[in-house]
Amino acid sequence: MNSDTPQHESITGIDKSSADLAKRVEELESRLAYQEHWLDSLDATIAGQERRMMELERINRLMQERLRELATSNDRGLGDAPGPEDELPPHY
Repeated sequence: MNSDTPQHESITGIDKSSADLAKRVEELESRLAYQEHWLDSLDATIAGQERRMMELERINRLMQERLRELATSNDRGLGDAPGPEDELPPHY
């Protein structure tokens, strides 16, 4: 038996194992970078949706206030909003 052969096989096995490990680490780093990119994208999307929702809530409050004002003015007879009696029949 040659003592160089087992040692050579073990070095080759170590080299292969090291190469496999390096490949796995590289794949994990790539996946991590991809996930970080998507997390950043999702974060930006959520922030945009939050801004839009706040704007819609503001508009909703303004519309509710305006509707209350119209209802109050109609109750007092001060409103100039047309009622059902002011509508023209369909044949006109």
